[in-house]
Amino acid sequence: MKTRKRLEAGLEELAALDPRMGELWAHTGSPGPRARPPGFTTLLRVIVGQQLSTHAAAAIWKRMEVAGITKDPAAFIIQDDEALLAHGLSRQKIVYARGLAEAIVSGGLDLNGLRKQDDDTAIDALVALKGIGRWSAEVYLLFALGRPDIMPADDLALVASAGKHLGDGTRWTPGQLRKEAEQKWRPWRSAAARLLWHAYRIDAI
Repeated sequence: MKTRKRLEAGLEELAALDPRMGELWAHTGSPGPRARPPGFTTLLRVIVGQQLSTHAAAAIWKRMEVAGITKDPAAFIIQDDEALLAHGLSRQKIVYARGLAEAIVSGGLDLNGLRKQDDDTAIDALVALKGIGRWSAEVYLLFALGRPDIMPADDLALVASAGKHLGDGTRWTPGQLRKEAEQKWRPWRSAAARLLWHAYRIDAI
């Protein structure tokens, strides 16, 4: 699901499963390709962006890029807390990001191994880390690993978009979205998520 061709193939299958999604696709057009490279950088970016506006997260990320600590977990670990606070990270996110970096350096998290695991096993391995919740793990599988059947149903934009475009305008609950995705969109839930984000006009990460 990391190229336009694969995404549109998934959307075609999705439209056959649920004509409402086909109508939404015809109305909005196709989402653009939006892949992230698998690895430390993308997981760190997910942590940085949690509970922040896109603008605020981008500003913090830019400062971290300039400092040279977004690509190498070993380089991140040697930064002291004061330096990380100066970049804009909260103390809680420093704990989460440092835990991620240490798990990768120690081998506790095998990023290459995640590619070979099924969705549930890979998600379990990620959420075992402090600060990586199910939403973060699902977004990583969708955008970095290109998995075709992921629905991050706890995403506020997704439940709002589903309510607006598929319901009566009232925001769905995560449970409603998860049930709808399970019953009607498997095995193309990633295509559904991408289309709903696109219809809401935001980028997930």
